[in-house]
Formats: sequence, structure tokens, C-alpha cells
Amino acid sequence: MIAIVDYGVGNLFSLCSSIKYIGQEAEITGDADKIRRSERVILPGVGAFEDAARKLRQSGLADCVCAEAQSGKPLLGICLGMQMLFDKSFEYGEHQGLGLIHGNVISMEPVIPKDYKVPHIGWNGLIFPKNKPISPLFKYIREGDHVYFVHSFYAADCDAAVIATTEYGAALTAAVADQNIYGTQFHPEKSGEVGLNILRAFCEI
Repeated sequence: MIAIVDYGVGNLFSLCSSIKYIGQEAEITGDADKIRRSERVILPGVGAFEDAARKLRQSGLADCVCAEAQSGKPLLGICLGMQMLFDKSFEYGEHQGLGLIHGNVISMEPVIPKDYKVPHIGWNGLIFPKNKPISPLFKYIREGDHVYFVHSFYAADCDAAVIATTEYGAALTAAVADQNIYGTQFHPEKSGEVGLNILRAFCEI
């Protein structure tokens, strides 16, 4: 069973539906015991980093998610859920993340052209690093396949973990991985067949 962490943030129904569509068992849960018994964990999230991180900690699930990830269980953070995997976010202040992947979350405005809109909303192609093998997360897709983004901040200072970037006036982190811990800045559940194939690959990790 895949546990989709419910801490009051995110559109969980479409994610759960996508996983069930590819033939996998999934449950939206805020129960730490169910998360511990699961085979894989997905940490979703939308909205502001500070609010989401506070809710995750107040729910008592932050320690549970970290412990399961550190035990070797596959963990996938999606969108804001990916950003919370990092050490810190500088979204309207300085906020502590879960520290599961080294790096920081910063505004994209200083690095993209001034005529590019923020937030970055829409379909963009994935670019794989040339100096790394293709991640198991992408074994069913190709470089250049398009996925759906909605974000104003992005992960930086994390080159060692980057498994895909996207071009939006600058190279922005699209996905990361560190051993059993994965993150996608884009929404697989909103990315059509490409997104379903990414979720399918995660279910096989």
C-alpha cells in the first residue's frame, strides 16, 4: 500500500485516483501507524511553505515521514512536498525543511528573465543531466517529455541530487533524488500519461 500523507494541504483525491488508475493500492491517511505499515510514502503539498511545514509538524507526521525515509522506504515528495524535503526555504522568510535532501528553496525571480511570469504555470519538458545515469523514476519516459508545473520557488544548491531540470528562462530543478528519497517539482497526477508513467516507476522502486 502507498500512503499519501494527509496533513491538511494538497489536492489528494486526484493523486490517489491516479495511483489507483495504474493498478496500485493507495490510501490518503494522517495515521502514523498506517504510514509505518505502508510500502511507500508520498508527501504532497500546495500553497505556502511556512504554513505547510507547520501543519506537517503539528500533525505529528513530520517525524514519522523522516523516520520512514531514513529506514530506506521509498518516499516521493510532490511540488511543495518536494520542497519540504530540503534543508530550508526562503519563501517570505527563512523556514526549516525536513533536511532529507541537502539544498535550499529560493525564488525563481532573480534567475529568470524579467518578462517571464511568476508563478511558472504550464507544461515544460524534462532535461536529464548528461553526467548521470537516468533515474529509475524516469525509466518509462523520455527526455523532453512534458509535465505540468505550478510554482514560484525552486530548489537550489542541490546539484548532487538533481535528476531532471526544466527550462523556463533558466535551468530550474524539476526533480531530485537521494537514494530512496525522490521529489518532483511538477505534478505527476496532472501530467497525463507521462505523469502516470512516473508514478508507475515509483511504485516499482
